[in-house]
Amino acid sequence: MLAEAMTDILQDETAQDTPVSFPDAPQGWHLEDAKQHAAAMGIEMTDAHWDVIRALQHYFARHEFPNRRELSDALEERFYQQGGRKYLYRLFPGGPVAQGTIIAGLAAPAGSVDKSFGSVV
Repeated sequence: MLAEAMTDILQDETAQDTPVSFPDAPQGWHLEDAKQHAAAMGIEMTDAHWDVIRALQHYFARHEFPNRRELSDALEERFYQQGGRKYLYRLFPGGPVAQGTIIAGLAAPAGSVDKSFGSVV
């Protein structure tokens, strides 16, 4: 199952380069709302941030019941060349899954948001 999750995110490398292209966005998700959520968290969105958002939306579109650990591992693998987990936490200091899912318009998997364990969302 973990390999399948990683493969799903890894295959997303064919996504378009523009931050307005979100083929797996959930219904009702709007780019402007995402920008407002990010700004409220103190995150200035760049193309790198939007790549993570696309990867999250891609994963959620293919998994009915997302698993936090699988998702975290899949993101780390997907962004390995850029620095993996460290890279993701530089982009989303409150946690790439915790903050990223909010910006992506997704419900965070159980256990993703735990103020006592380092995520601040």
